Amino acid sequence: MAAKGATLSDKNAFKEYGLTYEELVEEVKAGKLQYQVAYAHGNPYYKVIRQEVEDFIAEKHGVNHLKKMETHARLKKVMTELRSLKRKIKKLEKEQKELEEKLKD
Repeated sequence: MAAKGATLSDKNAFKEYGLTYEELVEEVKAGKLQYQVAYAHGNPYYKVIRQEVEDFIAEKHGVNHLKKMETHARLKKVMTELRSLKRKIKKLEKEQKELEEKLKD
């Protein structure tokens, strides 16, 4: 079994690394990317190896581009987590307020 995060879908490769569908197909046909066709709800997609995609991006666009894309993806995850935590804080503050009101009675 592959390690978690060792593979990714074509859609995630497009989002995370700025890869285009044409580039992906070209690399698959050239034999530079290993892939597996998988299905989600009856829709096919390519499942590719993350390290091979990263190597391709570094070769084609440079290591700096790869690092920039990785940093951008990490920033999006951090921002999502912050929004989630803010919602949780609001919910807990509301509950705290309600509990304090009950104690005043």
